[in-house]
Amino acid sequence: MVKTIIFDFGNVFINLDIEGAIKHTLKTFKIESFSKEMIAFNGFYEQGLISTDTFLGFYTKNFPKLSNDELIDVWNFMLKDFPVHRLDFLKRLKSNSNYKLILLSNTNSLHINWIKKHIPIYEEFKSCFDAFYLSHEIHLRKPNQDIFEFVLSENKLNANECLFIDDNADNINTAKSLGFKTWNIIPKTEDVINLLKTKRHLL
Repeated sequence: MVKTIIFDFGNVFINLDIEGAIKHTLKTFKIESFSKEMIAFNGFYEQGLISTDTFLGFYTKNFPKLSNDELIDVWNFMLKDFPVHRLDFLKRLKSNSNYKLILLSNTNSLHINWIKKHIPIYEEFKSCFDAFYLSHEIHLRKPNQDIFEFVLSENKLNANECLFIDDNADNINTAKSLGFKTWNIIPKTEDVINLLKTKRHLL
């Protein structure tokens, strides 16, 4: 029996354009692929292991023609809209059920700053959760096993009593291996608001 629902943020509540962002970044940087060093720095930043200044400094060193503002725009390009009907669903779920609600997201400081500025419902959204974990604040990130173990330990949960909802297959696979029930949501064809209609069997 599921007692806790753990949600991802991007492509579950806020819409992302990951594919478009990759194309936009490669075009702006005038490169064909991301270097291992870029991927590593992105990961460090997502875990809050380096500061925003250090992160931007790395990119200005490698792409000196771009200003900090231009780099930030490139980095935030993937962030799109947050449909209000998803907040309405979350509020109903919170008020009409006994599930513990947790957010677990790979999110960095620049993205959260953009969200706070452009998504007016963010604070109301955040208040719906019993626990709210962002990778750059807890210095852990999905799909690594330790982030799931952290959530279980911090909240005294059993994995087999948790439903984990995420759009990333790697994240889902780690959760499955630890005994979580999972929903690998497909953003183009599925919406989290239909959880109780189409995925009730998971609960």
